Amino acid sequence: MGVMSLVNDDKKVVEAEIRRWLEQVVVDLGLCPFAAKPLQDERVSIDVSLAQNPEDLASDLHLALCRLEETPVATLETSLLVVPNMLGDFYDYNDFLDIADAILLEGDWEGEIQIASFHPQYQFAGTNKNDAENFTNRAPYPIFHLLREASLEAVLAAYPNPDAIPERNIELFQGMDKAAIKALFPYCFR
Repeated sequence: MGVMSLVNDDKKVVEAEIRRWLEQVVVDLGLCPFAAKPLQDERVSIDVSLAQNPEDLASDLHLALCRLEETPVATLETSLLVVPNMLGDFYDYNDFLDIADAILLEGDWEGEIQIASFHPQYQFAGTNKNDAENFTNRAPYPIFHLLREASLEAVLAAYPNPDAIPERNIELFQGMDKAAIKALFPYCFR
């Protein structure tokens, strides 16, 4: 997948694509049983970074982390930093996760905020490109999902058998035919 260069006017298009992915894939398929309520309550921020180099992206990530930390959870539960202009290659994205982890450490956010990763080419180690389990972390664009650890711990404690969620998601995609997967993830097959 090539990365296109976006300008400010395109941010709303990207936000709409991410919202559609959240609603139709993450929530409707139940990939994350905790996503529906914050999305419905409008406590999910979709921030589009127009960065075209690692330094600007690191700055945008730092700002998103600060905003999440400083905003009350009743107003902002979680944040998605979407990166349409760079990191189109999954290995480049994966390398940037090291920078993201360093930013968490430097900002003293380790243990407070964690980053979940989503990418159009997401591939778990030891899998083939189009293995079903990879679709559990595929999204229209590279995304850094910023999660409050306290909120995550609270919902996991109240949810029966949360360790079964990843396996359930893998089984869901393994049970789908290729046409259904292509319909949900057209951007993975361009």
